[in-house]
Amino acid sequence: MNFNTSLLHGSAIAKYPGREILPPISQVSAFRYESMEELEKVFLHKSMGYAYTRIGNPTISAFEQRLAQLEGGATAVCCSSGMSAITASLLAVCQSGDEIIASSGLYGGTIDLLRDLEKLGIHTVFAKRLTKETVGEMASEKTKVVFGELISNPAQLVLDVPAVAEAAHERGIPLFVDATTATPYIAKPLTHGADVVIHSTSKYLNGGGNSIGGVIIDGLSFPWDVNKHTALADFKKYGKRAFSIRLRTDIWENIGGCMAPVNAFFNYIGLDTLGLRMEKICKNADLLAHALDEIEGITVDYLTLEDHPCHAFVDKYLGGYGGGIMTIRAGSKEKAFRIINSLKYAMIASNIGDLRTLVIHPASTLYIYSGREEMEAAGVYDDTIRVSVGIEDAEDLIADFTQAIGSVMER
Repeated sequence: MNFNTSLLHGSAIAKYPGREILPPISQVSAFRYESMEELEKVFLHKSMGYAYTRIGNPTISAFEQRLAQLEGGATAVCCSSGMSAITASLLAVCQSGDEIIASSGLYGGTIDLLRDLEKLGIHTVFAKRLTKETVGEMASEKTKVVFGELISNPAQLVLDVPAVAEAAHERGIPLFVDATTATPYIAKPLTHGADVVIHSTSKYLNGGGNSIGGVIIDGLSFPWDVNKHTALADFKKYGKRAFSIRLRTDIWENIGGCMAPVNAFFNYIGLDTLGLRMEKICKNADLLAHALDEIEGITVDYLTLEDHPCHAFVDKYLGGYGGGIMTIRAGSKEKAFRIINSLKYAMIASNIGDLRTLVIHPASTLYIYSGREEMEAAGVYDDTIRVSVGIEDAEDLIADFTQAIGSVMER
């Protein structure tokens, strides 16, 4: 099956007990059993079943199974948010004294999280650019995971997954990839060598901007060595499942960052149109970027522009698509604000991946607590406008941005 057919008719689309065409919303806290013996087996993981929504729920399971299939993974764990997913995945393999190698151009919230992990004794070594060479130079016995974004937000730097995975695997280290801005419609990192894929489902997977969530998808490809990854020592008998078993039955369950059943449902139905939305979003972004690139006085950054430093990856790894994020440098913070405030259709909001086009000034919002060096590594400057392109008619978006930029530049 091709992408859109697989979305609607893939093996993860179950036959639900009441003949529903969508999974019912099991909006409950707990599940009733006829005997204590039966419930005991569920708690001991000796019998399939649900006991408490924090540790499992059929609506959430339906969404997890669908995401695992979509990414070509084996298991998936849904979390309360994208940040919760990143937190749980890193804590499942790291403990005090361990190190993470990460790109310095990560999303601002992820940078803040890695700072918090320092207080737990988990240190992050930042590479200006995450490459095969930098992983080789920075890796040590303390390194337990390499973490990067497939398409960084908002810098739009593309991770060379096969090369970075090779360097990490040679040293017994897994590669975790945040693929939120790409989505499995554009690329599937597990097929290129990544071991774990993470998404903020709040973004493109949901599409409607109506619910928060995150997911961790394990390809069950990494041969975990508990002598190196001592955090997994108690799960040695599970082999390649050590990470996913510890994640679900230990870290994720105990921290309590579960997804709400109703949010799982909203994300599930949003996923139905992922292919259609991404096709339109990427086309709009490409048209808008090329149109605005002709305007003097601003600088446009988008992957399908030929002068973009990662342009070669568009065809190599991204199926010819550039994603839905682009940036504009206006020349000053004042001009950036005036352009944003002059837009008629684009909404000023801090999300991405919505049906609607959204704009924000990241330096004064998402990166407000970051230093200048961290901001610039993420492609954020005082005059940067981040645009999350939606599914409006491209002609209207081009006209709107053109008039907004023109009205500011003419002054």
